[in-house]
Amino acid sequence: MGFFEELRQQRWDDHRYYHHNRVNQALHLFSAMSFLLSYYYLFKDPVVAVMVGWLIAMVLRQIGHFFFEPKTYDDVNNASHEYKEKVKVGYNLHRKIILLSVWLLSPLFLLISPSFFGLFEHASSSYDYLYNTSILWLIVGIGAILFRTIHLFFIMGVQSGLVWCSKIMTDPLHDIYIYYKSPYLLLKGDMYDEMSDWYDEDLQGSLKKNGRVG
Repeated sequence: MGFFEELRQQRWDDHRYYHHNRVNQALHLFSAMSFLLSYYYLFKDPVVAVMVGWLIAMVLRQIGHFFFEPKTYDDVNNASHEYKEKVKVGYNLHRKIILLSVWLLSPLFLLISPSFFGLFEHASSSYDYLYNTSILWLIVGIGAILFRTIHLFFIMGVQSGLVWCSKIMTDPLHDIYIYYKSPYLLLKGDMYDEMSDWYDEDLQGSLKKNGRVG
């Protein structure tokens, strides 16, 4: 399987397994727009970029996954929640809890060492502390992507790791592309996606060949 074919497969698996609920999809849409804003500010104002990225974009996404996405048996894909958690390429709910815990607890290190053990300039004001926190959270975010990418090198292969990394970095654009209708569908009372409007016969054939269709 080539790079772009696997990218399509990872995107499809992510969508069909973990984004049934329209509220979750809508939250991903707003999260994606927030991430694009974060990308824009990354080299202009890292404080704004990181705060938007973590406090708005990431929080919206995880609210969707933890509180709205069904944990019951998936009749559309004939898969249990436990199975979907097991085959999740990226961060499943268990791994997300660990990541979010690291994110939330990391600013405590700045209370112990305002310069983060000499890595940052000593914070002498509230803004300095906020700036150092934003850089620390940026490190956590980049570190989480690199850690899982390298981990995937060993458990799935180098290509799969690079594909996942590419997918994560471009997810905001793709989420807008596939979820832009979700608020409208919610207003119509359509709470769950039956996965029929994103059907791709070539991709489905590839998934069946690789045993990834339930």
